[in-house]
Amino acid sequence: MAITAQQVKELRDMTGAALMACKKALVESDGDVEQARTVLREKGLAKALTKATRETAEGIIGSYVHGNGRIGVLVQLACETDFVARSEEFQALARELAMQVAAMSPVAVAPEDLPEEMVEAEREVQRQQVTDKPANIQERIIEGKMAKFYAEACLLKQPYIRDEDGPKTVEELIKERIAKVGENIEVKRFVRLEVGT
Repeated sequence: MAITAQQVKELRDMTGAALMACKKALVESDGDVEQARTVLREKGLAKALTKATRETAEGIIGSYVHGNGRIGVLVQLACETDFVARSEEFQALARELAMQVAAMSPVAVAPEDLPEEMVEAEREVQRQQVTDKPANIQERIIEGKMAKFYAEACLLKQPYIRDEDGPKTVEELIKERIAKVGENIEVKRFVRLEVGT
């Protein structure tokens, strides 16, 4: 099947991927734009995983103050180079993450950043709730409940509030941006301030 320039342009507008990558993905998916989009996403996520160990010494502080001025957030978002840190896309991501923190009020960036006492206390609450279940499935139920706890308490595990294409976590959003910019991106920390708390 012949791939048209219009198809390539449409896919590029949707994904922001390079022209040749868009063309290859369309060829691979026989011209199906949605399938090509999936192909690009999968390849991008695979690339993102290889970049995850690279040092992030540059970055910016993103901020967001809710319209009524009662909630303010600062997010330290890091990347590998000053060039990426100054890009509009990176700065927009920092603002999006600050908005996420303002709306969802996470406790920590990732599960490993949560205080151990908090995690153990939550796990104990979950253990108490499954004592009436068969012993062979109690641990699976507890793990499922802990995953839900992490999705509320940890920024990276939360559902992204502005996702229009389906359930996507903040972690998946960041991996997509890593694939797009070709550098590791990492949320170092955040601070959420609220009047009255």
